[in-house]
Amino acid sequence: MGEPLTGLTITHHVAGGGGRYVATLADSREQGYLEWEPGGDHGGREVRIAAHTIVPRAIGRRGVAAALVARLIDDADRQGFLIRPDCSYVAAKFAENPDWAPLKV
Repeated sequence: MGEPLTGLTITHHVAGGGGRYVATLADSREQGYLEWEPGGDHGGREVRIAAHTIVPRAIGRRGVAAALVARLIDDADRQGFLIRPDCSYVAAKFAENPDWAPLKV
């Protein structure tokens, strides 16, 4: 995965019906993000569509994207929403982690 993460901070920003998880590293001005959009509900549970995960090359290959997805998964588990992984990276992480299946629509 490259050099280890140093000083990673992930914040969540809600905008309208959607939101963005933003990752910053202490040693860089670049930011990575995972955007989600509202996806209605499924069986009475909110659905969030994981639409895009973007990490600039300057901070790439350090686990930033994986950390963003992990935060989304943690929030889904705690808050009870489901995820539709339209983003190919998020879909790949779901495939690698079959224990996340109950959170997927």
